[in-house]
Amino acid sequence: MGTLANKFFRKFARDNSASESNHEANHDLTLRRRLTPFNAFAFAFGCVIGWSAFVMPGGVFLPSAGPVGTMIAMEVAALVMLIISYNYSYMIAKFPQTGGEFIYAKQAFGNAHGFLCAWLLSLSYLSVIPLNATALNLITRAVFGDIFRFGFHYVIAGYEVYFGEMLLAYGALIVLAVIGSLDVKIIAKLQTYLVIILLSGISIVLLSIVISPLSGGKNFYPLFAPVTEDFNVKPIAQILIIAATAPMSYVGFDTVPQLTEESDFSSDRVKVIMDMSIVCGAFVYVALAFLAASVIPEGYSSWVEYVNDLGNLSGTDAIPTLAVSKIVMGNVGLACIFASVISAMLTGIIGFYMASSRILFSMSRDKMIPKWFGKINNNGIPINAIIFCMLFAGTTSLLGRAALGWLFDMASTGAAAGFAYTSIAACKYAWNEKRNDIIILGAIGFVFAMLFEVLLLVPIPGVPGSLSKESYLLLLVWLGLGAAFYSYSMHRAWRVQIVKAMIQGGGNESFRKAITRKCRTILGKIDALKN
Repeated sequence: MGTLANKFFRKFARDNSASESNHEANHDLTLRRRLTPFNAFAFAFGCVIGWSAFVMPGGVFLPSAGPVGTMIAMEVAALVMLIISYNYSYMIAKFPQTGGEFIYAKQAFGNAHGFLCAWLLSLSYLSVIPLNATALNLITRAVFGDIFRFGFHYVIAGYEVYFGEMLLAYGALIVLAVIGSLDVKIIAKLQTYLVIILLSGISIVLLSIVISPLSGGKNFYPLFAPVTEDFNVKPIAQILIIAATAPMSYVGFDTVPQLTEESDFSSDRVKVIMDMSIVCGAFVYVALAFLAASVIPEGYSSWVEYVNDLGNLSGTDAIPTLAVSKIVMGNVGLACIFASVISAMLTGIIGFYMASSRILFSMSRDKMIPKWFGKINNNGIPINAIIFCMLFAGTTSLLGRAALGWLFDMASTGAAAGFAYTSIAACKYAWNEKRNDIIILGAIGFVFAMLFEVLLLVPIPGVPGSLSKESYLLLLVWLGLGAAFYSYSMHRAWRVQIVKAMIQGGGNESFRKAITRKCRTILGKIDALKN
């Protein structure tokens, strides 16, 4: 019986060793250092500014806080992000590895925290991809009408999904995934060109509005959203509402640590890159809020009246940033802002393809998820992780924009979790090194990140902005899946360690000693995880 057991265990070990050898072989092809500082900035800024930056002024920002309230809130949020980015730069210098927040949480607090952080953050990244892809349908519908609304269609949560529009979204997802699987330098150049177009279009329209006689300071009144019986929210609370969107408004600057192993520059330049992406992001948010309220369309007496009537409008008139651009510059202005919007969507898809695939690659390399995600192609790209991101985006796109909105809102908690873990990890390591500046900034960053979480998760009377019940349900489902997946992964790893102990035992006495030692080690890890 002992001989038969030994044969079985040895065969299991050979199979497992072969599997691990293949896993290690995948990493012989490592990520390649090809990115310049401007490439890294393009990825970070391209993720910060997406489709939502152009539609939220009319749909969320102005109705919730008015033009001045929005500008103050986005600037305050940017200052908080700059503090948090300081913590990121400290952690990147300490752990210059792809994976970012996952690595920081894991090294500082253990496997369970690392997995939780990465599980939440990966959804935060992944959810943005289908939102930008399906937004292509909205912008083409606003500018060109219903040219893609053809073929089979269905309705989910009141939103109509058309076959033709899905073809457009899927085309973008597939083409950009293919390009993303090529040399990282190719996708970096494309991202850089798109960012230049994005900024150029906004700058041209903004300059035209500033010098236009149609714009004027009186158009910005009221400065904040009017307090009414239905919207009894004071200006300070209005600012808080918009500032609470910071985790998803500025998520993207943290893609820089995901690209650490592909960056061909020193870590001391990372902070400047992240800060520039945040500052430029704040500029765009403020500029678009200014743009949306700067000119009042004919037939309306104020931005309040115009914004309240958006539900009855269609085409470019229903999107203030597009409508104002067209009023001031005609079709040239519309073309400029249209080019910026399309570029923002594409940079969002590309950037979050990069960020999502790299964090999945890092988790696979640390054996937190199946090794399949860690496969590297001949171009040094985690190809299977890219494929998974494309499939996830394609599948969730079928749910329609309403359901994707629930997913996106829920994913905001993941971005805040990444900020919180990075800040508190920086605080922990700085405490050991007696770095008072990092201790203070880490504590401040952690407090603000947790405040974001509270505003999202806890309904506060008089302060709207917490998650809807659908988003709460999705969050619970995602956490449940994560707990089950982590439990399975850890138990599988422990079983492999037990088998290895059996194999390495040799004779009966050493066999029992090896098992005893290994079991004690594993039980210690279990106790550590529980604590």
